Order: sequence, then structure tokens, then C-alpha cells
Amino acid sequence: MESLVRPNVSKLARYKPGKPIEEVRRELGLKGDVIKLASNENPLGTSPKALAAIREYLTDVYLYPDDWGFALRRRLSSDHAVSENQIVLGAGSCELIEMTVLTFAGPEDEVISSKYGFAIFAKATQVVGAKNVIVPARDDLGHDLNAMAMAVTDNTKLIFIANPNNPTGTMSTREEVEALMNMVPERVIVVFDEAYYDFVRRDDYPESMDYLRAGRNVIIYRTFSKIYGLAGMRIGYAIAKPELAEGMNQARKPFNTTRLSQIAALAALDDDEHLKKTVETNRESREYLYDELTKLGLKFYPSEANFVLVDLQRNAQDVFHELLREGVVVRPLQGYDLPDHIRISIGKREHIKICVEALRKVLGL
Repeated sequence: MESLVRPNVSKLARYKPGKPIEEVRRELGLKGDVIKLASNENPLGTSPKALAAIREYLTDVYLYPDDWGFALRRRLSSDHAVSENQIVLGAGSCELIEMTVLTFAGPEDEVISSKYGFAIFAKATQVVGAKNVIVPARDDLGHDLNAMAMAVTDNTKLIFIANPNNPTGTMSTREEVEALMNMVPERVIVVFDEAYYDFVRRDDYPESMDYLRAGRNVIIYRTFSKIYGLAGMRIGYAIAKPELAEGMNQARKPFNTTRLSQIAALAALDDDEHLKKTVETNRESREYLYDELTKLGLKFYPSEANFVLVDLQRNAQDVFHELLREGVVVRPLQGYDLPDHIRISIGKREHIKICVEALRKVLGL
């Protein structure tokens, strides 16, 4: 029988997220603690102010949410000094990526991304039938922005740049981004996925908002999943020129962000203390992980995010399964064509210590 699934969809590889703790316990029969360092979640949990808001409005879940998210969009527009019609709400960055490709790309169009860029860029492009143009990365696995700019053709509609990038943790600098923007025709939409923006402390991080204010066709993604600990609520937003935002809102599904996710996100924006604690915990635990990986003699890539990419120089899938038996969940990266690499999310120091000891045992170091 002929498949009813469109060919470009049937050929898609399923996205494999970090393994849930409940699944690990169920599959392996583990009774003790399971440490999950696989999905770049906030080790301090959800913003306390967001939790308080969720509790206050919990009985209102029988009501549909505000489809336009008026209160949240008004706050975000104020924080970013843009108009409300430049804000698009989404169920996390993944939906915003899908919304962007659906709005601006079709079967005759090309979408450019980097070899080790976030997997959903290519997946969303394939779903709409557009052509993926995957540009080789640099030796340090970072984006080669010059090569990405050179890959632009008359058919190019979008360029996706995750900065910092997941899963490599690499960052494109202000100078590199400026060079790309000078090379790329203004008709091409450049998308900056800044899901890990809040963790960056380098002075040479680019100000993507400057391009937006200059009238360039750029779209910027931010999320509440990481720094505010709202990954389970699925809430993020895009900032774009009014005409681009309008197009995305035309493609956006009704009620795509829930009542509680909007309320939680709005409250989280006032939780400066939680944000500061999260950033400091990430910095301290990341440095500790660097030191311990160095002691183990393992190669890793310095990160500007809340995770670290580690080259095991052996089959990472085997190591992943051995670590599961030790009650530690990391992320193997064969899906990114990095079969010898794992990504370790930055957790609390005590969780990093457990992970390192499990690695030492499994690798026989």
C-alpha cells in the first residue's frame, strides 16, 4: 500500500530529546536517585515567583488563554524597547522555528544552517519541503559565518544562527556576525536563536537587537525554558520587524501558549534573584566540570551556555547506556554526527561530582 505520509516527512529522523528520569527508572528498574544532565534544564528549578503565580491562577485553567498574550507581550515590548506588534509568542523555541519556516519558506526556497546547528532548523525546513543547505562548521565545531554567507543564492530565504549554539556551546562574536550581515543581501531573513543568551558573559557577544533597530530582516528568539526554569511550560518569544512578526502571527496556531505559561513567564521576568543565582551556579559548576574533565584527560569544548560538549574518543552511545546504569543521564550526540561525543548539562556541583565519578568508573580512568 502506498504511504499516505508525504515523502519529505516520511524521511525525517525522529528528534530524540534527553531521556526522562521516569523512563530511566522504568526501563532499568532503578530505585535510587537518577541525575539528569541531558536537557539543559535549570538545576535550581523554576523561578519561585513563577511558581507563586502558577499557584495563584491554577483554578483558572478551565478558561482559554489570551490568544495574543497581551500582558506578556506588553511587558516584553517594554523590556526590549520595541512595539508590541514586534513580539510573537511561541510554545518554546521549537515552535517559533517551525512557525518561521512555515511563514517564510516553501518548496522552491533554501534555508541555510550550520553543520552542528540545532537539529530543529533542518527538521522544520524538511517538513515544509524547502531545501536544507548545511554549511560545514569550523574545526572548533563553531559556525563558519563567512561560509554561511557565501552559501547564499537567489533562492535563499532564511539563515539560522544559534548563538550560543546547542549542542556545541560555541559562540559567534560581534565581529563575525557583523561580517556576515555585511555580506548577506537585505532580502534574506537572518534568524538568531538566543535560547542561551542569559548565560553569556563575554564582551564580544553581538547585539542582534541593533540589526533589528537598523531595519534589517532579522528574527531573534528568546526562551523561558533555561534561565527561568519553565521548560515544562513551553513558552518563548520572537522579536522581529512588524511585517515579519505579522506574518508569523498569521501562521501561529490559536491559543498556542497556555494561560499558566503566560502568567508564569510574566512573573519570572520580575525574579532577578533567581536569574542571578542561576547564572552564578552555572558559572561555578561549569568551571568545576572543566577542572574534573581535565583531570580525567577528556577533551571538551569551552562553552558559553549551560552545558559542555565532551569528546570521549570512543562510542558515546555505549558510554551513555553504561552511565544510565549508574543513574546518570547525559545526551549522546550521534544524531548530530558526533558519535564519540556527549553533552553534559551543567547541574548543581554535587550532581556534577556524581556524573564525573560515574564517567571515571565507566571509562576505567
